[in-house]
Formats: sequence, structure tokens, C-alpha cells
Amino acid sequence: MDIHIRSARSDEYETAETIMKQVQQMHIDWRPDIYQYSEPALPAKLYEQAVKEGTFFVAEYEGTIAGILLVVFRHIESPNQVTRDIIFIDAMAVDENYRGKGIGHAFFDFLKELNVQKGYDGIELQVNAKNQAAYKFYSNYGFTNKSINMELL
Repeated sequence: MDIHIRSARSDEYETAETIMKQVQQMHIDWRPDIYQYSEPALPAKLYEQAVKEGTFFVAEYEGTIAGILLVVFRHIESPNQVTRDIIFIDAMAVDENYRGKGIGHAFFDFLKELNVQKGYDGIELQVNAKNQAAYKFYSNYGFTNKSINMELL
């Protein structure tokens, strides 16, 4: 298995956009009452800013970009919470042609190492309630429920 995680480059925007469109379509299929098609799925300005800040990563599988990862480094400090620094996974997606090849695990292994390097307190993410495959994947990796978002329509 030849998977390499590295920082994204500016010239890789189109590939990242293609993968984000796949994710956008999944969300639309699950919840058309909430999500809608937008062009682009990944705004170029957001991508460029994340590349500049070093918070956008790609997974290369046998030399091809097969997955994307956008993180936010969060400092949490309030009177009601313990002060913490976390890595928040804002977006993680694997191209539909490369799912099941270990790319998600490679991203998490990369993030665990990054978490240690930065001396942070943990890694967090949100998952769509309809995305049972992702929820199971995250749970199997060791993620646990922190909170549950609910809605009344």
C-alpha cells in the first residue's frame, strides 16, 4: 500500500474540487431539505488560504491524489471549559474510486502524529447522522461521541 500524506499545493485545486463535489452530492442525497448544489463545492479562496496556512493536506495513492483533508487548529478557552488545543477535521474525503484502500486510516495516523508533534489535546470531527459508514469507520478507529446535534423540523 503506497499512501503518502502531504501538504496540498495551489496547483491541485481542481482535484480537490472534484473530490469535494462527491462529498457535496452525498450530503444532498441524504438531506435535500438542508443541502443544495453549489458551484464550486470548495471555494478557491478557502482552498488557497488553507494551502497558505498549511491546513490542507492530500493523500496520494500510488502517485494519484485520492483524498483530501482540511483541518482547523482550535484553541478552546472559556470560564466553563478546560483550556484545550485540538485539531478539528473540517473536511476529510476520499475519492469514490479509492475508498476502502486505507486512505482514511492513513489520514488518521498522520493526524495522530501531528497531534503529538504540536502537543495538542485531541482530534475532533463532526459526522452527518445519515453517514453510517463514516460513523462506523470513525468509531472503529477509536473516536467516541462527544455531543449530538438534534433538530426539530
